[in-house]
Amino acid sequence: MRFDPRAPWRRLPPLWVRSLGALLWLVGISFAHYSLNYDHGEQRMVRMGYMPVITNLAAPLLDYTSQEDDGVRFKALKFSSFAEMGEALRNKTIDVGFMIAPLPIVLRQQGVDVKVVAIGNRHESTLVARKGLNARRIEDLAGKTVAVPMRFSGHNLAIHRLLEEKGLLGQVKVVEMNPPDMAAGLAAGSLDAYFVGEPFAAKSVKAGLADPVLYVEDYWPRFMCNVMVTRRDFIEQDPKLVQRMVQAAARVNAWAGQHRAEAAKIAARYWSQPEELVLYAMDTPPGRVRFDMFAPVEQEYQQMADLMQHFGLLEKNDIRGLVDDRFAKAADVTGVTDDLRSAVK
Repeated sequence: MRFDPRAPWRRLPPLWVRSLGALLWLVGISFAHYSLNYDHGEQRMVRMGYMPVITNLAAPLLDYTSQEDDGVRFKALKFSSFAEMGEALRNKTIDVGFMIAPLPIVLRQQGVDVKVVAIGNRHESTLVARKGLNARRIEDLAGKTVAVPMRFSGHNLAIHRLLEEKGLLGQVKVVEMNPPDMAAGLAAGSLDAYFVGEPFAAKSVKAGLADPVLYVEDYWPRFMCNVMVTRRDFIEQDPKLVQRMVQAAARVNAWAGQHRAEAAKIAARYWSQPEELVLYAMDTPPGRVRFDMFAPVEQEYQQMADLMQHFGLLEKNDIRGLVDDRFAKAADVTGVTDDLRSAVK
């Protein structure tokens, strides 16, 4: 006689079978929720997507400091592209994204109810050009190929605005490339220049393959490279957790501004970059990176949306409901000590 694995179930009343199936489904969903949102130490898990750039320094620092926290674990998940990160936030694979500043505008206009709750460290993006071009001004890049992280990036807006001001629109080929690939593209000759957040630009400069052409703060003061973004449902679920996260990010950044060598050492471990490269990027030119301008400003975002519309990246420049500055405004960054872990308490 053959064993029929379905036979025991056939002896049960149909209502029992359906009830048992529903119970098993509920147990499975509960286990999946637990696995995604809590680690084995009973910590609340917050999944943060980020790219390894200095504007997102808070991500590895939060991960590092929360490993032994008995309340919340800020888990940093490194991405290779901002487009991938945007999809992860849309699909709720991550709770928070440290992403390039114009992308949340696009996500919101596509129907994803995202909120910008904080700004990353500012003034850490550099335009570099291949050695031998002797490029010192944007005019020297006429007829050349320049890479930006993506078309929905502040770098793309900045370079197009600068080209328009100089009467060079259409005379420079602007292409999209993931930041980790830019240094290799320049070395291989497929690029003449690239504009990106550090330390990706510094990598080519330190290797003797590129020269700085423009530090973003010299052209666009208060430039927003990356921002901290989450969804409205995540905020509504636990606004106190969001407040804790934004304040902790602001405080670890304040700590990094006072302890650059130690911050570079931690970040280098997460980014798989040489420690001296990260520190060089943070300090060249000296004091360029701003760690204290973390509150989002609606007018700054409106300017960005206006530029996106102007250059044909958006049909409309509506940003209503995008900026939620209450958490950053309420963040207390006083009393940060030498102990990094105390910064998130």
